[in-house]
Amino acid sequence: MKLKNNPLQNKSYDFALLIVNLCKQIMTNKKEYILSKQLLRSGTSVGANIIEANGAISKADFSAKMSISYKESLETKYWLSLLKDSYYINENEFSELFNKADEISKILFSILKTTRINKK
Repeated sequence: MKLKNNPLQNKSYDFALLIVNLCKQIMTNKKEYILSKQLLRSGTSVGANIIEANGAISKADFSAKMSISYKESLETKYWLSLLKDSYYINENEFSELFNKADEISKILFSILKTTRINKK
């Protein structure tokens, strides 16, 4: 679900696809289902909550959904770190996805800061 004028939504969608593919690989090749399922949930939830925020009916609703998305991006970074440190993913896989998650986190935090400042 790509939109021409919504780079954050597009980044989060592309990120979700990478997460889905990584989780498929971990489940198939390493037979690991618990950690990868947690990563799959949080990593795909980031974009889903951004979509919901874009359909918000109020500023408070928008801010709440963006906040959830931000928290999910932080959780995703946690699961990626755990998968790396438990040797289910290698340093290259980790770095690529962690950096993308971090970039999305920073954008979301900036949006939240702006939203909360303008709320006052």
